[in-house]
Amino acid sequence: MNGIEDKRILVTGASSGIGQAIAIRLAAEGGRVGINYFRSQEGAEATRNEIQNAGSRHSPILLRADLADGSAVDAMFDQFLEEMGGIDILINNAAWQVESPSHETSRSDFESILATNLTGAFHCAQRALSDLRQGDRTGVIINISSVHEIIPKPGFIGYSVSKGGMQNLTTTLALEYAPHGIRVNGVAPGATITPINRAWIDDPKARADVESHIPMGRSGTPEEMAGLTTYLCSDEASYITGQTIFIDGGLTLYPEFGTNWSS
Repeated sequence: MNGIEDKRILVTGASSGIGQAIAIRLAAEGGRVGINYFRSQEGAEATRNEIQNAGSRHSPILLRADLADGSAVDAMFDQFLEEMGGIDILINNAAWQVESPSHETSRSDFESILATNLTGAFHCAQRALSDLRQGDRTGVIINISSVHEIIPKPGFIGYSVSKGGMQNLTTTLALEYAPHGIRVNGVAPGATITPINRAWIDDPKARADVESHIPMGRSGTPEEMAGLTTYLCSDEASYITGQTIFIDGGLTLYPEFGTNWSS
């Protein structure tokens, strides 16, 4: 796609799943990719190896950082900016969740989820915006959200709240920085075959139950999420900002209303 070749791109949470697929796709389009990871260095190395084995002109760099730790985020950005000379595209993808009834969810778990999923994304965006503004350059920020920014997810209160906040993070930054040529958009996946969903992916009955609620009748793939993200990063999406695009097989179409039971 036009406008990605040689761009300096940081992808958070790129050691598996959607983040990994995004990093691989953007590198295939000629981008210079920084692979952020926290726990799985093996996964990050697998991402790098796949990019290199595909014949990328640019060697990816690995950047370990816990996005819940402000000093670690700053150190990661300092390293990225030093090695790359600046940033053009940021993909805020890193996220995690804990399953627990809301009345039993500990404050520490709730705050830790927000610290990574929302505060960490804000901090990364802040550092990227600062570099772009200092260089008087245009750029792109993509926030990987979820259908759960609008669909409640009982038992996952921290995750739902973090994704609802990410929607407003997207629109606020988009409005504030549009005059500077910096585009900010969101990608909101539905049920996707990734490690974070391993509990239902590996259980045929649970998977069938999940997919029975999706109008298209199947789960999405990380590569499909990467395709949309890559488009939004490209010059082909140069007039799109402040939008969250749902890529969910129709999950947000109120599928229970597929039949006229209400009338």
